[in-house]
Amino acid sequence: MRIEARPYDHPHSQLLIDEVQQEYVVRYGTPDETPVDPAEFLPPKGRFFVGYVDDRPLVTGAWRDHGDGTAEIKRMYVSPDGRGKGLARRMLAEIERTVAESGIHKLILETGLMQPEAVALYQSSGYTPIPAFGFYAGHELSVHLGKEIACPSTPSVT
Repeated sequence: MRIEARPYDHPHSQLLIDEVQQEYVVRYGTPDETPVDPAEFLPPKGRFFVGYVDDRPLVTGAWRDHGDGTAEIKRMYVSPDGRGKGLARRMLAEIERTVAESGIHKLILETGLMQPEAVALYQSSGYTPIPAFGFYAGHELSVHLGKEIACPSTPSVT
């Protein structure tokens, strides 16, 4: 898989965002209503990525800085044609890498009980329960997870 940083409003980003919103409708009855500003995903305060397999956009993942050493994962999604191939895990690794390079030391996310494969991915990647936050903080189907991220060491000057 080739991963490219793309703007939130790039056609490939929007194609996959539309797909994931339809997936939420199927699983939860409504799209994700979390307020999202596309500017939140522009460097240095965030990133939006599209993963390509054979030049087909099949995967998205993004993060946005919360301003307190914490960033939130958003829009992790794998199109049905890409599922079961480890693409989500590779996207998650890219998100973690770029967050660490940005000096952010903690990642948080919100997912849902109707996405057991997402919960399993995050838990198997070291994400653990955290206090609820954000738009779905009080929702009974919400799962809130977080993970400390090791930032690259700053070389010492001798």
